[in-house]
Formats: sequence, C-alpha cells, structure tokens
Amino acid sequence: MAMNFEQARQNMVENQVRPWEVLDFDVLDTLKAVRREDFVAPAHRNVAFADLNLPLGHGEVMMKPVIEGRVLQALELKKTDKVLEIGTGSGYLTACLARLAGTVTSIDMHADFVEAARERLVSAGVTNATLATAEAVNGYTPAGVFDVVVVTGAVHTVPATFVRWLTTGGRMFVIHGDSPAQKAVLLTHEGEGRYREEALFETDLPYLAHAAPVKRFVL
Repeated sequence: MAMNFEQARQNMVENQVRPWEVLDFDVLDTLKAVRREDFVAPAHRNVAFADLNLPLGHGEVMMKPVIEGRVLQALELKKTDKVLEIGTGSGYLTACLARLAGTVTSIDMHADFVEAARERLVSAGVTNATLATAEAVNGYTPAGVFDVVVVTGAVHTVPATFVRWLTTGGRMFVIHGDSPAQKAVLLTHEGEGRYREEALFETDLPYLAHAAPVKRFVL
C-alpha cells in the first residue's frame, strides 16, 4: 500500500512538532507545505517524517522535524530578513527558511550536497535562495552581513566571525558545547561583537569541520 505523504506530513506537524511547543502558525504552515519527502534520499522517503536524525552522507545528518520546527520558531523570521544558512545539507531547512524570510544564502563544504539541494529547491519552486560550496569556519567570507544566521551543525565554541556576520540586533541559531549534551541557543547581536544568549534546549549533532573540541591526551 502506497504511503500517503500528505497525511504523514500533517501527522508530523500535529503529533511531533506542535507538542514540542512549536505554536507559531507561520512555522507550522511552512512545515505542512514544504514536501519533506522530496528532500531526503529515495531510500528514506518512507521515514522522512520520523522523529529521527536521517543520515545524509559525509557523516552529516538531517535534523529531526521537531528540532527544525524549534529553529524556525526561535528565529521569528520576517519577510525582510536576509538569512545565512551554514550547512545546506539536504536543502529542506533552506526551503523552509526561504518561505518565511526574504532571501537565503546557504553554504555547505560538500559540493554534492549543494548540487543535490539546488536541484531539489528548483523542483520545489524556491527562487529566493542562493547556494554555494564553502567551508564556514576557515574558508568563507560573505559579501555583507545578515539579519539571521542559522548554523545546522554543532560548534564547540561559537566562532567570533559568525557573530560579525550579523547585523546589530540580528539573531543566530547555533548548537554549541560538548557532545552528547550540546546546547541549542539563540544569540542576539548587541553590537561591537557582544551578544545575548538564550538557551533553548539540549541536543546532539555532528560538529562542523574545524569546530570540534580540541582532543586532549590523558596519561
């Protein structure tokens, strides 16, 4: 029997995401509208809506739907916002960001991720997202600043450069700290490199390249 993807997507929102305190109507409507099943590998289509981190390759994962919902809600996106996404992955969160914000620039160090995500976004009719292949921590310098930065992989310590990419008053979602009890936080840039941090929840994700904790040798 063929899976009813439309019903599965509605169930994901109502039975997983909403109970995890995601109550913003625009976010819920976005999660219902963007076809998550089209942003996963064919082998994973039947588990596209499961409460799981789905493998993407290169040791990377697609975040659980509940995490994605909390990310979108915490950022309070506006149609005038310029967004930088660090870690394109499958392109699914990119599509959600593009629906809620003005423009999205998304980078990923894996060229195959970028190419696959670009094709998916074109198929989904997304026209306000620009993708590029770049490594964020040491190998990327944006052309300007952004109202919102979304970091989809963990960092042990938030790089100072990430904060400088925000406008004053801009918001950043980032997961930092030690695995397996990393903290998801919302940072608000207060100017001159200072920021205010609001703790959201605990989770565990793979680290971005060059953002893992330094390994210490114990005798």
